[in-house]
Amino acid sequence: MNMTILTDLTELFSVSETDITISSLLTCTATALVLGIVIAFTFCKGRNKTKSYALTLILIPAIVQMVIMLVNGNIGTGVAVMGAFNLVRFRSAPGSARDICAIFLGMATGLACGTEHLLAAIIFTFIICAADLLYEKLGFGKESGEKHLKITIPESLDYNDVFDDIFEKYTKSSTLEEVKTTNMGSLYKLEYAIVLKNPEDEKKMIDEIRTRNGNLEISCGRAVLKTVEQL
Repeated sequence: MNMTILTDLTELFSVSETDITISSLLTCTATALVLGIVIAFTFCKGRNKTKSYALTLILIPAIVQMVIMLVNGNIGTGVAVMGAFNLVRFRSAPGSARDICAIFLGMATGLACGTEHLLAAIIFTFIICAADLLYEKLGFGKESGEKHLKITIPESLDYNDVFDDIFEKYTKSSTLEEVKTTNMGSLYKLEYAIVLKNPEDEKKMIDEIRTRNGNLEISCGRAVLKTVEQL
C-alpha cells in the first residue's frame, strides 16, 4: 500500500520526458535554499539592505531551480516558461551593481541546482561569496561619491555656464547630462552628475544655487544605475 502511494506521488511529478523524483526535488530544493541563505548573509550582513531584498536572495535559487527542473528536456514547456517570464516587469527602483551581482549569483546557483549539479553549485557559491568578503575586507575599489543634481531655472537664464563658478567652488567634477523644458517652455530642468569636494558643503552649494535660480526646485541625491529599458 505504501509503495503504491509513493508511486502515485512520483507520477504526479512526471513532466513529459523528464521524471522528477521526490528525493531529487527535496534534495535540490534544500540545497538551493541553504545556498540562498549563504548568499543573503554574505551580501546583506552589516549593510543597509531591506528584509524583502534578503528574502529575495534566499528564495531566488530555489525558484529558478524548480523552473529548470520542470523545463529540463521539454522544449514545449521551455517555450511556455520563456513566454511567461517575458511578461514579468520589475518595477522596483534600480539597485547598485553589487545588488545585481547578488541576484545573478542566486540565479546561477538555482540553475546549477536545477540541473542537479549540486557540488558545482556549492563550490561556486562559496567561492564567489568568499571573493566578495575578501575584496570588501581589502577595501578593493571605493565609492565614487557621485550624486545626481536636478535644478529648475527660468527660461531667461543661460544654462550653459550659469552655475560654473559654484561648481568650481564645491565640486571635483560636474557634467550636464540632460536638459528639458517644462511648464509650457517657461522653465528648464537641468540634470547634473557631480562629485562634491566635501559632502558637508552640500547645503552651502544648494543655498548658493537657490539664490541664482530664483528659489525654484532643486534636488540632490545618490546617483543610481539606469535600467536596461532606460538605456
